[in-house]
Amino acid sequence: MPDDFACHKFGRKDSKYHYWRWQPYQCDLPRFNAKGLLEKLKGKRVLFVGDSLNKNQWASMVCLIESSGIPSLNPPIWKGNLITFEVKEYNATIDFYWSPLLVESNCDDPVKHRVRDRIIRVEAIEKHARHWIDADILIFDSFTWWLESHMTLQWGLFNSSDAIYKKVEMKLRRYEMALRTWSDWLEFQIERKRTKLFFMSLSSSHKNGTDWGRGNDQNCYDETEPISRREYWGSESDRKMMEIAEDSVNGLKRKGLDIQYLNITQLSEYRKDGHPSVYKRNWVSPTKEQLLNPRKNSDCVHWCLPGVPDVWNQILYAYIMDSSRELNE
Repeated sequence: MPDDFACHKFGRKDSKYHYWRWQPYQCDLPRFNAKGLLEKLKGKRVLFVGDSLNKNQWASMVCLIESSGIPSLNPPIWKGNLITFEVKEYNATIDFYWSPLLVESNCDDPVKHRVRDRIIRVEAIEKHARHWIDADILIFDSFTWWLESHMTLQWGLFNSSDAIYKKVEMKLRRYEMALRTWSDWLEFQIERKRTKLFFMSLSSSHKNGTDWGRGNDQNCYDETEPISRREYWGSESDRKMMEIAEDSVNGLKRKGLDIQYLNITQLSEYRKDGHPSVYKRNWVSPTKEQLLNPRKNSDCVHWCLPGVPDVWNQILYAYIMDSSRELNE
């Protein structure tokens, strides 16, 4: 369990956030069965690709599998941007690859990536993508890192004298350009009969309490109950970015790729209670001001485990099991 998501370990006392589950209308999600899943994944490689929210989902999947009591599990192996979790008994791996913008950037280091002046090689992806090509199931996400108001796009190699730079404020335009690079690579490099693809929709954050009827100085800190207002939608969830991602996925579908856009945004919107808040390891020591006002040091982006990403994986599990016949052919 990464210390970013281990809320109980870092002092969270309430536990109701463990037990909420999403119940869709007019259908039932199958119960997650780790052994059943691994039977379908024998000899396969599952790879989560993206940012720390995708790592949040990967950690959830690993924990769900570990909790089944399967004896032949190896500790995760870290190698550069890749973390590999091996289940020897099934010759299967559940991996995570750090690539928060999918394309190349100056934020690609899996540890030292807290860069405010972000530079993106918006047409370059091979450095990362060559590590994905042998996966049987690929699960992508990329939203949060694109929300910076100013980002610099680069054409040409890093540190090259003839590279071209352009500051771009339009987040939708730069996001669309990066997803076009990602889509083009998948279209020409993925083995269509072998690889199943998923793109996770935007993960909701809860930084602004006015969205659910609290003051603007309130966020997820000390929230222990979900939002009960039906069809609640927070101000931080960008529908237009989601439309761009969904359009990219639909474009790949039309070209014959086996890809699904898994929309987990609405179900996550209600869960203001599910974030780590202050109950996580601080990789950078809090300031005196933050210590006096812990709300200002709250993580309202990621999710405690057990918690919300377990539901995302239950949905992913349902899709994988539904397609298991094709995976094993």
